[in-house]
Amino acid sequence: MQTDDVNLKKRAESAAEKKATFGEDFELEKFEEGSKISKPIEDLQTLDEESKRTLLQVGVVPSEEGRSGSLLVLDNSVMHSSLKDKDIELTSTHKALEKYEWLKDYSWKLVAVDTDKYTAKTYLENANGYFIRVPAGKKSSMPVQTCLLLGSEKTSQTVHNIVIVEEGASLDIITGCTAKKGVEEGLHLGISEMYVKKGATLNFTMIHNWAEQIGVRPRTVVRVEEGGTYISNYICLKPVRSVQMYPTVRLEGEGAVTRLNTIAIAHPGSELDLGSRAIFNARGTKAELISRTITIGGRIIARGEMIANAKGAKGHLECKGLVLTDKGSQLAIPILEANIDDVELTHEAAVGKIAKDQVEYLMARGLTEEEAVGMIVRGFLDVGIRGIPDELRNEIENTITQTAFGN
Repeated sequence: MQTDDVNLKKRAESAAEKKATFGEDFELEKFEEGSKISKPIEDLQTLDEESKRTLLQVGVVPSEEGRSGSLLVLDNSVMHSSLKDKDIELTSTHKALEKYEWLKDYSWKLVAVDTDKYTAKTYLENANGYFIRVPAGKKSSMPVQTCLLLGSEKTSQTVHNIVIVEEGASLDIITGCTAKKGVEEGLHLGISEMYVKKGATLNFTMIHNWAEQIGVRPRTVVRVEEGGTYISNYICLKPVRSVQMYPTVRLEGEGAVTRLNTIAIAHPGSELDLGSRAIFNARGTKAELISRTITIGGRIIARGEMIANAKGAKGHLECKGLVLTDKGSQLAIPILEANIDDVELTHEAAVGKIAKDQVEYLMARGLTEEEAVGMIVRGFLDVGIRGIPDELRNEIENTITQTAFGN
């Protein structure tokens, strides 16, 4: 074992019981390690109808129509991988590390193994996941889709993903994270390290659709170089026990740009601790962090943080939350930190109920009260996410309708 590996292992072992800074503390011993072995499938269309519906609900199209490639992780095993666009590389993280010696310079270099016990467990279990790479100057014609599927009750899923978009390249990714029907309790630990090189663009959309007793602990760090752009869309509209995430984007090159959009609904019994962080480490970098959250009985903590370490940095943080029932709660925590002059950081935070005058205005123009509330909720959650299939859009529409009309 090489010196770097020994040091990483020691650091991970030292953090094996380290609690995360935020969120419910899960006892890892209560969950079985997910199986690393599954029967491979050549075609997602051969899945049973229930599984295909589950995939569609998180934006993953079994027919692969409109997709340049697909990868499916079941528990801790890569079950399917296929690719239509030869300008893109898509495989498992393990296979990529075996193929490329240089990839060690990217693996566990953005996310620290000793961040907390969740990152430590993921490292010590040698988690697999997806590796996606776009060579310099190449542009994906259609999104790559990946699915992280929890298939066994009371199981922990550990995943390690690496994405590299080389200089001048562009890539769209749609990732769906979900559980099979009947899996009600489990733990998902997902480590993602993303590299956006000079002048490159990465659009990353993640849809969560879990179950009522599942804990979710993603750990994501993105590095954006000069002139690069990283756009993230996160959607979580269904019941889940606990989600705690705080993705960090490091703007390391001049003119690098990021936008992070979050839309979420907290149901009764759910706690969503959702954050976004942008660190401006180069001149003229820009960031926009947008959060739209609704509670219909659960608890939401919306964190947003911007740290300016370079001149000419500009950032805007916007946290808006709706409370549609007196049983839910919303907490917005904006943080702006300027460590140098000549920066511009702004924030806007607002939580509360739907304004009565807005409803009355729409009703005066012929809408019923339910139609007015539904229109307001739809407009509130619309942050311009593109590339998701019609089935998922219908699922989102149904969820919004139930949220607006059922509470």
